Amino acid sequence: MKLDRRVEEKGSQSVWDEMASNPDGVLIDVRTRPEWQYVGLPDISELGKELVLIEWRMYPTMVVNERFVLELRHRLGDSIPSNLYFICRSGVRSREAADFVLNSMSAEKIFARCVNVSDGFEGDLDSCLHRGEKNGWKFSGLPWVQR
Repeated sequence: MKLDRRVEEKGSQSVWDEMASNPDGVLIDVRTRPEWQYVGLPDISELGKELVLIEWRMYPTMVVNERFVLELRHRLGDSIPSNLYFICRSGVRSREAADFVLNSMSAEKIFARCVNVSDGFEGDLDSCLHRGEKNGWKFSGLPWVQR
């Protein structure tokens, strides 16, 4: 029997709800260091979870971080949660990272459910080309912090 191995797409509120009801999951923010510093971070502390920060595309060149999976495994230790949630600004880079991780783990015969936060931290552009006014983590009123 062949397993259907695809990255799932879920909105930020659905991801929050799943993480609240499932202790075996981790949120991985794949944005850049400047985004973490100047735009803010999802705050999942009230869920008893710690956010994992690993750049997928590294600032300033935006080249793919070839060590992404190694860094992720280092951060997670010996135990890979059954649910890996990936978030970026608007869901594009996090989808790339989730696909990469899913393919890498599949090649090693490791199963983890990979979910992309489809609306991201800041959300899609609105008609005025602004983020944060249409959808996304912050727009949904989910907890976040500025550091």
